[in-house]
Amino acid sequence: MTTTITQPRSEAPATVEAPDERRRRLRTGILVLVLAVVAVLLAAFTAPETVRFALSSQFAENQLPAIALPALPVALALAAYTLVVALAQVWRGVRGRWSGLLWAGFGLAFVVTFLCWAAAGETFPLTNQLQGTLNTATPLILGALAGVLCERAGVVNVAIEGQFLAGAFAAAILTTLTKSFLAGLVAAVLAGVLIAAMLAVFAIRYRVNQVVLGVVLVVFASGITGFLFDQIPEGGAGRFNNPGVMPNLPVPVLSDIPVLGQTLFEQTALVYAMYAAVVIVTFVLFKTRWGLRVRSVGEHPRAADTVGINVLRVRYQAVLAGGVLAGLGGAFFTIGFTGSFDKDLTAGQGFIALAALIMGRWHPLGATVAALFFGFTQQLQGQLQIIQTPIPGELLVMAPYIATVVAVAGLVGRVRAPKADGEPYVKD
Repeated sequence: MTTTITQPRSEAPATVEAPDERRRRLRTGILVLVLAVVAVLLAAFTAPETVRFALSSQFAENQLPAIALPALPVALALAAYTLVVALAQVWRGVRGRWSGLLWAGFGLAFVVTFLCWAAAGETFPLTNQLQGTLNTATPLILGALAGVLCERAGVVNVAIEGQFLAGAFAAAILTTLTKSFLAGLVAAVLAGVLIAAMLAVFAIRYRVNQVVLGVVLVVFASGITGFLFDQIPEGGAGRFNNPGVMPNLPVPVLSDIPVLGQTLFEQTALVYAMYAAVVIVTFVLFKTRWGLRVRSVGEHPRAADTVGINVLRVRYQAVLAGGVLAGLGGAFFTIGFTGSFDKDLTAGQGFIALAALIMGRWHPLGATVAALFFGFTQQLQGQLQIIQTPIPGELLVMAPYIATVVAVAGLVGRVRAPKADGEPYVKD
């Protein structure tokens, strides 16, 4: 009789979580758990009424029916979803193939829960919110992309606000004088590149402290544009500062898509240029040889130099390329939206673009998402004031900056600037 000895089946070794990963998971979990608790509290105090989301602006010829939802049940269900995701993050972490969708759902659920609480019994203008978000975010995205190019190459660009002002002023004046939006765009690009060239020369060649230099360039741009604006004779605004706004260019077929079509594909050429810039900057930085050189001189310029890369030349190129994007962002403030220039028109939006760059972790796509978040909260403030909700609008203005501080503090994962960011390079 043969006896068969069965070997015990070996179990797969359990995955051991590193201490740093565990701390990072718990920090993120506690943060999202706080947000989930806020969502639950908002849902608990939501009025048992109907919230309507308008899908067409009040001036649209073809009015789409509004989406009507029972505010209380929807808020409770979405708040429960945020709580489940937060607890899962605290327990084992939300990872895997679908983690991105789960986190996107978390953000969407939190926003809709908030809107159900704030707009219960009212009609929320969803189309106006989306359109306003895109208008506000367009210059922020262009400015943030300019910052990405500069800082990936190791040059801190605090001068985005100055590049915005210079581009806005040049676009307004040249468009008015030539009656050509194309001439205004070219002038805006040149103005942005001029400020970028000053940043590059003083930061790269003369090794001036880049943060201080950026602030000085912002003050310089504010002063020079203000001075030139004051030279416009009284009553001469029509001859020198009346460029108008670029016409919308509907994209065939795509612009007919309900809601999103009018918002995304019935825009000016500057908005389409922003779409292209996001794709081009992302591709160039991560799929081309020049992009690899930019990232290498921003991370380890000495090592890049040893393999034959001209560190200073690459930095010059990246900063000047950033000036092109920032100049276009400045043009949006005048010929893309308001139709005229005024002193300090940009109102600190360049610094918000810098915050979006940091919040987006120095990545083109991350910076774009962060800029959209900033634009969404700024537009939401105005929409909630219109429907007279009980929450102070100032709290919404604070939200993006608080989120930036949280991100930089490392509470939502590692946030690290390029290692050589802000460090002058001296060739031996």
